[in-house]
Amino acid sequence: MTVIRVDDVYKSYGTVQAVDGMDFAVERGELFGFLGPNGAGKTTTIRALTGQIRPDSGTISVLGTDPTDDPLETRSRVGILPEQGSPPSFLTPREYLEFVGIVRDLDPEFVAERTELWADRLGFRNKLETLHTDLSRGQQQKVMIAQAFVHEPEVVLIDEPLANLDPLVQEQVKRFLLEYAADDNAVFVSTHNIGVAESICSRVGIVVDGEIVAERPLEEGLEDGSLLDVFLEHVDEAGARDLPVADRVQS
Repeated sequence: MTVIRVDDVYKSYGTVQAVDGMDFAVERGELFGFLGPNGAGKTTTIRALTGQIRPDSGTISVLGTDPTDDPLETRSRVGILPEQGSPPSFLTPREYLEFVGIVRDLDPEFVAERTELWADRLGFRNKLETLHTDLSRGQQQKVMIAQAFVHEPEVVLIDEPLANLDPLVQEQVKRFLLEYAADDNAVFVSTHNIGVAESICSRVGIVVDGEIVAERPLEEGLEDGSLLDVFLEHVDEAGARDLPVADRVQS
């Protein structure tokens, strides 16, 4: 079943064409990688998927709803982890997750249980009563991951999920994302890190200059070389420069 569909979407900012005829679909059970260099249009696409901006043209559907027509309905059913997002500095992790629960109209006991679960899973139980201003960037990222999943959404949109996390926690998050997608949910991961895409994604769309220039399933390997080879081939064809390939990580 298709849970995300983007058809011929365009979005510009003045003379800059951020999204240029974007087309793709994501099915239940998939962990879809949205892979491209910085400035390829990935974040703009996520903002459109969550109803933060309206495309100039084209159509978007998330769980059967146009997110720009009903952003509150979309966000009530979708988990969102923005790139470099951070919790309010004046709240503790427990207070922030309680606030997220109130906004999403969740049962307080359910939120309390999920808070404990995520604090244990990501290792921030001893920081639950610490103000976010006193947490490291990595600890804040753990809390942001927790808020994206606290309401058990059917679809999760994640921008650079492993940023600021130490290697052990990265592996824990990877494992969880794979399990979550396999449980009849969908996980959409936007990244410029080829190693992240290789290690967790079942399918990858390569994004260059605001459009997907290639799609590849990864579960059974690639027939046309490594993902890095495919990525570089299509980026070179598009004439893109300054690729962040040097920060490729080993899975």
